[in-house]
Amino acid sequence: MKIWIDGYEANIPQRLGSSQVAFELLRSLERIDRKNDYTILLPSPPLEDLPNERAGWRYKILKPKRLWTRIALPLALYSANIKPDLIFSPTHYVPRFVPRKIKRVVTIFDLSFLHFPESFLKKDLWQLKNWTKFSVINGDHIITISKFSKDDIVKQYGLARQKITVAYPGYDEKEFRVQSSEFRVKAVKEKYKIGDNYIIYIGTIQPRKNLVRLMKAFGSAIHLEGAKVHLRGVRERSRNELELVIVGKTKGEGRQGWMYEDILQTPQNLGIKDRVKFLGFVPTEDLPLLLSGALAFIQPSLWEGFGIPVVEAMATGVPVIVSNASSLPEVVGKAGLLVDPYSIDQIEQAIRTIVADKKLQQKYSKEGIAQAKKFSWDKMARTVLKVFKELAAK
Repeated sequence: MKIWIDGYEANIPQRLGSSQVAFELLRSLERIDRKNDYTILLPSPPLEDLPNERAGWRYKILKPKRLWTRIALPLALYSANIKPDLIFSPTHYVPRFVPRKIKRVVTIFDLSFLHFPESFLKKDLWQLKNWTKFSVINGDHIITISKFSKDDIVKQYGLARQKITVAYPGYDEKEFRVQSSEFRVKAVKEKYKIGDNYIIYIGTIQPRKNLVRLMKAFGSAIHLEGAKVHLRGVRERSRNELELVIVGKTKGEGRQGWMYEDILQTPQNLGIKDRVKFLGFVPTEDLPLLLSGALAFIQPSLWEGFGIPVVEAMATGVPVIVSNASSLPEVVGKAGLLVDPYSIDQIEQAIRTIVADKKLQQKYSKEGIAQAKKFSWDKMARTVLKVFKELAAK
């Protein structure tokens, strides 16, 4: 079987979300499948961490980059002497035009743009609405990343359920694990000037992540009874006042945040600027150490297609607090504390509860490690490969 893959999003630095999934899928497919013939389509030479070329795995550089799905991909498909059996787009967008016999497989992560249009820039919203609808209607099969997203796609577009396959993302098992070196954890805290008691958020800085409510809840938790006080269960040392650490970039290479100005200003407005730390982009090698040093990981999103940072947090053994919305209960199961993302009181109570209760921390730590083991990139790749095989056989 000849398989072409749109590698555009996999070939960017500082990968997050869909670009992370695209990259990890490429790595896993190259590792587990030596039978099929792959061509990875890129707008520029492959970055060093992409798999090396070999027999059955090669890269093809296409132009123009700007009109990728409308011109570059269709032109490559129509001009190819030997055409592929299928083309896989691990993004929301399939090529606009393809020769009749070539199958199109596309990944639709979630439909948050339909539910929270106000949380997107107008240009991005128009593209997401129109191009996603085109991909859903014209794709021969849809890959999505949670049962919740599958149900939403069926509901929003009236698609037959058998046309959609759920393939859960994974995490890097070598990087995200329980850390045995307290020295390395301490060193990374010192690197980022963080105290010993903090809760952590990791993700894109954008409105749907619900960070303003999180900071309001955090502010309430540390200003109990009108004064800054130590939470019960937190060690009483001056450098150990509870902090909120927010990891996620606004600008820079690769995927950026958006509509983040009000989010960055919130700590100043709430009078908690000294207790909230925006770290920006953090290299992958530092994330497991930051997670391991935290009292809890918190993801209060209004909407998530999956939530890779939640799985990474569980794998390191840190207790997780997540919203009870969208796919997050599906990802966490019983291994975390669930809150109403619209309730500042519930988020505040969850923070105070998890910080104060050592037994609860240990419970969710143990259950989270077990829950995280249900997910892996190779499992995702095998599910996607099965879709390829079944589609080619039709």
